[in-house]
Amino acid sequence: MIVAEGHRLLAETGFAGFSAREVARRVGYSVGTVYNLFDSLDHLLTAINGRTFELWTDYLRARVERSRGDRIHALVQAYFDFAREHPKLWMAIYDHRLPEGMTMADEDMQKRRALTQIVFDEIARELPARSETDVEHLARSLIATVHGHCTYELNGSFALMGEKDPVGLALGRVREAIAAAR
Repeated sequence: MIVAEGHRLLAETGFAGFSAREVARRVGYSVGTVYNLFDSLDHLLTAINGRTFELWTDYLRARVERSRGDRIHALVQAYFDFAREHPKLWMAIYDHRLPEGMTMADEDMQKRRALTQIVFDEIARELPARSETDVEHLARSLIATVHGHCTYELNGSFALMGEKDPVGLALGRVREAIAAAR
């Protein structure tokens, strides 16, 4: 209940406007109860961002599976579409940073890995002769490439540059990298 309400609040306010106190108020608990359950604001945000990762993973998986042929295009397009549909939740994933010395629980790491596994699997389909290590390295780099393009679109940087097709640019870089890896 706390994570679900926190997720709704984060979708409304974004990271900068988020507070555990407001989550507690909305669910009818004291903020102390929230911190008893989650230890800290960082733990609460990690749980909420985990929920976003689960939704995003399901979204990507469904879009790729429904694609008719060009799975890489579907994957890149879905990355952008999810961010466009949930901009504050998507940005909160990257705005929240764990404090030095805090590690993420395995359960939370698995939620993140599930998303990246979709990308690993699709790159592996495109590059069947490459090693798993090579595929994972390339996939991580491609995630960063698409993420950068998506961030520039959402924060308005591409619009200021006059760029009209951020998805096309990102897809072009992904295709070039895959072609070079072949």
